[in-house]
Amino acid sequence: MNDSPGWASPGSAPSDGKEKAIPRPSDPQDGSGPTGQWSPEQPPPGQWSPPSNPGGGPGTRPPAPGWGGGPQRQGWAPPPAAKPGVIPLRPLSLGEILDGSVSALRAHWRTALGFSLTVSVVTQFAVILVQRYLLPEPTSIDPNATGAEALRQTADSARSTLLSLAPVSLLSMIATLFTASVVTVIISRSVLGRPTTLADSWAEARPRVLPLLGLTVLVAVIMASIMAVGVGPGLLLGSEAGAALAFLGFAAACVVMLWLNVSFALAAPALMLERQSIVAALRRSAKLVRGAWWRTFGILALTYLLTFLLTFLVSIPFGIIAVIADGTEVSDLFGGTAPSVGWPFLIVTGIGEVIVSTLIYPFVAGVMALLYVDQRIRREALDLDLARAAGLPGYGDNTNRS
Repeated sequence: MNDSPGWASPGSAPSDGKEKAIPRPSDPQDGSGPTGQWSPEQPPPGQWSPPSNPGGGPGTRPPAPGWGGGPQRQGWAPPPAAKPGVIPLRPLSLGEILDGSVSALRAHWRTALGFSLTVSVVTQFAVILVQRYLLPEPTSIDPNATGAEALRQTADSARSTLLSLAPVSLLSMIATLFTASVVTVIISRSVLGRPTTLADSWAEARPRVLPLLGLTVLVAVIMASIMAVGVGPGLLLGSEAGAALAFLGFAAACVVMLWLNVSFALAAPALMLERQSIVAALRRSAKLVRGAWWRTFGILALTYLLTFLLTFLVSIPFGIIAVIADGTEVSDLFGGTAPSVGWPFLIVTGIGEVIVSTLIYPFVAGVMALLYVDQRIRREALDLDLARAAGLPGYGDNTNRS
């Protein structure tokens, strides 16, 4: 859809004739001529009064509301916004963004959830194999250790945890990329009320997968560099003052990383829908978020809170079933020694992760895409371009160029 009038960024395509798309009121239908002309016969000054007989004489117009003959109205209300797809073409509220993502997934559940399920199964199968054969055994911690020994055990445990999370995070990132690329295309079609298939969505998303991967890697490198700059000096000192400096640097790095993450949140939809380059997509996202950082942060925070609650509600029962099926004692999970889990534990918890991932991946991607659409509607009147692209009457040339 890179050549669709709905998604091209401002300045990337000619916009001549844009004013023609704005609906204008029609001329009077009673032959009275332009409304801006006064009647040649005017009442004397001070003797004019509102009409008192609404029905007196043929061809007389009905009285305007509020003059006694017609129904009383409390005030003028704008007409409802056009809604060719899952969202109305106007600035969206928080509820409409969340509901739009769910509605798009429900309308295209075979395409979106089917693809997400396939990606989740493949990813979780790889995660189980990595956890079973490649990851080192977790480091045991002595609860009675003190002083330097306690610090050493804590550092070893943190290092072991990071090594365990790295391959899992990498696989999850790849799964998220594939799902987000396809779901973004599905959302763009759903906004216009157009059907789509998995083959069509993948054919459109496939050329942008590698740039999307490059975007994700670049953002990850930026975040890691910020954290290294913040914590590195304190760690090099190695004293109590160094520990305090590292803590302050860590806090400052977290603030900067949070600000950048929100500012770059719309880079992926911009890269997918506008066919932007990696750096241009980052700049585009920062421009769209500028002036709406707190609103964007609030929507993203609520979205991730909802995903956390869903993960918690699904993982707890599957975790309990996994412990029972594996024969692991509950006390072993909270003891000083790391429990050795078997295939039943990994398989049952993997099923729970597949369920969570199948629902979370497309939902988050849908929220990101609709948040991008909302910001462009607010800043660039994208609703007019989308109405034209959807073929709605009264919005200029309805050229179908998808």
